[in-house]
This record gives sequence, C-alpha cells and structure tokens, in this order.
Amino acid sequence: MRAPFQEGAFPFPVKYGYCAVGRVDAGPQDLFGRIAFCLHPHQDRFVAPRSRLVPVPDTVPARRAILAANMETALNAHWDAGSGPADRIVIVGGGVLGLLVAWLAARLPGAEVTLVDVEPSRAALAAKLGFRFALPDAAPRDADIVFHASATAAGLATAIASAGTEARIVELSWYGEGAVPAALGGAFHARRLQLISSQVGLVSASRRARWDYARRAQAAMALLADDRLDSLITNEIAFRDLAQRLPGLLAPGASGLTAAICYETQP
Repeated sequence: MRAPFQEGAFPFPVKYGYCAVGRVDAGPQDLFGRIAFCLHPHQDRFVAPRSRLVPVPDTVPARRAILAANMETALNAHWDAGSGPADRIVIVGGGVLGLLVAWLAARLPGAEVTLVDVEPSRAALAAKLGFRFALPDAAPRDADIVFHASATAAGLATAIASAGTEARIVELSWYGEGAVPAALGGAFHARRLQLISSQVGLVSASRRARWDYARRAQAAMALLADDRLDSLITNEIAFRDLAQRLPGLLAPGASGLTAAICYETQP
C-alpha cells in the first residue's frame, strides 16, 4: 500500500500524502503554467514525470481538485458495483469517500440513495449534496447495492443488514493489518449476498479492456465540476503549521473531512 513517491515506511517517520495540486513552472509546453494534479507527498516543490500529471480543467478550482484521488476511488467503486438507474443504493460511512460515492449514485436517474452514518451532522451535508440520510438504526433494507466505507465491524454489519436478496456489498474500507469480525451467517448466507472488495489500484474489471489509469483520472477530475463538493473540504492549514497541526488531524475522533494544506510562494 505504498503511495507513489513515498519515502520511508510506516510507522513514522514516513513521507506520505498523495493529493498535490499546483502550477507547473517548468516542463513540457502543453503543461507549462497550468494547474495540475499529482499523486505526490506533501512538499512545496517537486519534479514528477509528465505521465503522472493530470491537468485540472478550468471548470474545477485548484482547491477542489485535491479531491481527485477520492473521486477516482468512488468512480472505480461504482464500476465494481455495477450501479444503475433506479437502484436502491445505501452507503454506510459518511467520510469523504462515502460522500463521493453517494454523490455519484445520486446522479443516476431514479436512484434511491441513502447515506448511513453515526454522526447526525452528516444529514445536512447529505441534503446539500442531493441524497437521503439515516442513522444506523434506521438504515434502509432490501437495497440493490450497498457500499461500506466506515472501516468498522459495526458498519459492516449494518451494510449486510441493509442488503436485499442476492445484492452486492462493495467493501471500500481499509482495515490495515487488523482483523474485523463479519456476520457471515444468518442473513448473509440465506440471502445469497455478495461481498466484494473494491480498490483503486486496479481499474475495475468491467472497464479495464478500454480504460487506462490516465483516462480514469481525467474522468474523475472532470466529475469535480460541482460547487457543492467544496463542502467536503472543511479545514485549511498553512504548510508551515502542518507539523504542529498533524497530530490533531490524525487523532481519534478528530472532526472535519478533508484538510487542504496551503503552500506559500517561496522567495
């Protein structure tokens, strides 16, 4: 699970982070002076291969373009799920990835989309982005597709309970090295449910014959052309303050969604 251009290894110290957006100040003429996205650790300047840069279109502000990697993961998840019009779709886990999966699902004609999360404040954000919200105890049942993105055993149990007969549960959570109990008896077995993994490292098998990483990245970037998605960026931190602020961002129970690291022009 190493990130591109990572240095070091977990636990710390490690040079990580992979959602960098900046202006190209040297390189090919077609990119010179343009805003581009790159999967690269946090630093104010870096040199990257031309093939690793994704131009940011004029319709997407640079600040919002930091969501491109998450959008690419969400897009790939829908390809793995086989989502379609009029589906009843449930997303368990209202972090950035779950919210983007729900936002894409809500764009499907006639789809009935519900975000399930333990945090009641996510209800207002769900309404703004165009889909329903429910606490786990009120999660819908008989869903056609369920996405799980809470990275908790309780969330996975809720996802299984929400799935209808022969429905597909798409697991998006990253559990690291931990073991997670899963309720695979009872309803899971009787309803012939499918539990599949979706991970962005490979283009979904349903698209792989025609799509490469570059095409998928460009498509994900274009999907960010919606002002409502700015609400997923809830913090801004100056790069010079990052070392001081990072422990708080990584602490259990930390509030907020995406933190934008703001770089200053160096003399």
